[in-house]
Amino acid sequence: MSSASAAAEPRSGLRRFVDVRAGEGALIGWASLYIFALMTAYYVLRPLRDTMGVEGGIENLPWLFTATLVVMIALNPLYAALVKGLPSRRLIPVVYLFFIVNLGLFGAASHLAGPEQLVWVGRAFFVWLSVFNLFVVSVFWTLMVDVFDSGAAKRLFGFLSAAATLGATLGSTIAATLAGALNASMLMLVAGALLLVAVVAVARIIRLARDIPSRSHPDLEKKAIGGGLWAGLIHVARSPYLLNIGLYILFFAVLSTFLYFQQAEIAKTAFADRASRVSFFASVDLAVNVLTLFVQLFLTSWILRVFGTAKAAAFLPLLTLLGFAIFALAPTITALVAFQVARRVGNFGLAKPTREVLFTVVSREDKYKAKNVLDTVVYRLGDQVGSWSYAALAGLGPVGLAVAALPIAALWLVNGYWLGARHEKLAAARRPVEEEDVIVAR
Repeated sequence: MSSASAAAEPRSGLRRFVDVRAGEGALIGWASLYIFALMTAYYVLRPLRDTMGVEGGIENLPWLFTATLVVMIALNPLYAALVKGLPSRRLIPVVYLFFIVNLGLFGAASHLAGPEQLVWVGRAFFVWLSVFNLFVVSVFWTLMVDVFDSGAAKRLFGFLSAAATLGATLGSTIAATLAGALNASMLMLVAGALLLVAVVAVARIIRLARDIPSRSHPDLEKKAIGGGLWAGLIHVARSPYLLNIGLYILFFAVLSTFLYFQQAEIAKTAFADRASRVSFFASVDLAVNVLTLFVQLFLTSWILRVFGTAKAAAFLPLLTLLGFAIFALAPTITALVAFQVARRVGNFGLAKPTREVLFTVVSREDKYKAKNVLDTVVYRLGDQVGSWSYAALAGLGPVGLAVAALPIAALWLVNGYWLGARHEKLAAARRPVEEEDVIVAR
C-alpha cells in the first residue's frame, strides 16, 4: 500500500474519530481488534465472577481479595522470567495461551462439580479472573506504550479505549441476554475463542510496527528485554515517578473497593436468585460502557491534547472527592449507583488512557516489568487494603465510610496532578517539538 493510499484510508474512516497519521491505519485497526476481543472476553466472564463472589458470602470477599494478591505476587517473578527470556512476539502469545488453557479447565470443573464443590470452584474462579483481567489488559497496554510515543499516545489511546468499551459492551450484552440460556462452561468457551483472536492480532501488530514511518521496532520481534527477575519492584522503589504512579493506582483501587462492596451488598439484598444478580451486574456494566464510549470517541484525546496530562490525571480524583462528599450528605442507593457509574465512566473514559500515557516516557524494561508490577501487584494490593479497611470500618455505616474516604481522595488529587505535570516535563525532554507540529512522513 502506498503512503498516499495509507493516508487516504484513515481520512475516510478512522480519521472521523481519531487523528490517525500515515502508516498507522492498519496498526490501529489490529490494535483495536486486539483490545476489543480482550474486553469482550472479560465482560462475558465478569458477571460470573461477581455472582460467584456473592454466593460465597459477602464476608468471604476480603479473603478472596487476599488470595488474589498472593497469586498475583507469585505470578510476577514468573512473568518477569518470561520477559527476560522472550521477545514480545513470543512473550505475549504465551501469556494468552496460558489463560486459554486455564479457561478450559474451569469450564470442565464448572460442568462436573456438584453443588458444594461448585462453591469452591466459584471462589477459585473469582481469584483467577481477578488476576486474569489485570494481566491481559496490562500486557496489551505494555505493547501499545512500546509501539507508540507520548504524542501518538495522546492522539490514539482514546480511540483504543473506545474499542475496549465496545468490546466490554458486547461482552456485557452477551452475558445479560444469554445468562439464562448458556451455562458457565459455555460462556468460558466463548471467552477462550476471543482470546485466540487476540493472539492473532498480536502477531499482526508486531509485524506492522516495523513500518511506522517515525519509529522502528526491531526489538519487538527479535530481542528479549533481559534484566533481573525483581527489576520491576526495584525500579518502582527507586523512581519517584514510578512510585507515584503506584500511589495513583493504589488510591484508585482502595476507593473502588469501597464502592464495589457497597454494590455487592445491594445486589445480594435486592435479588434473590443467581440469574437476576448476573443480569443486574451486566446491566450496570452496559450503562457504564455506553456512556464511556461517548467520552472516549469525542473527548479523551481532545482533553489530553488541550488540557494536558496534569489536569487529565487529576480529573478522576476530583470526581471521587466530590462523589464521596455528596454521598455522605445523601446516602441513598440511587446516589451510590449514580456515583459508581460516573466514577467508572471517568476512569475508563479519561483516567485509564491518561495512566497509560504516563508510561510512554519510561525505559523499555520498565514498560514490561515495572508497569506489570504496578498494574497487577499494586492494584491488587489496593484491593486488599480497601477490602480489609472496609471490613474494619463497616460499623461506621455508609456515611462514616464516605467521610473516611475523603482524605484519601484528597491525597490522590495532589498525587495525580503532580504525576501529570512530571510526565509533561519528561515528554518535553524527549521530544522538545510539540506533537502537533511534527509531520510524521517519509
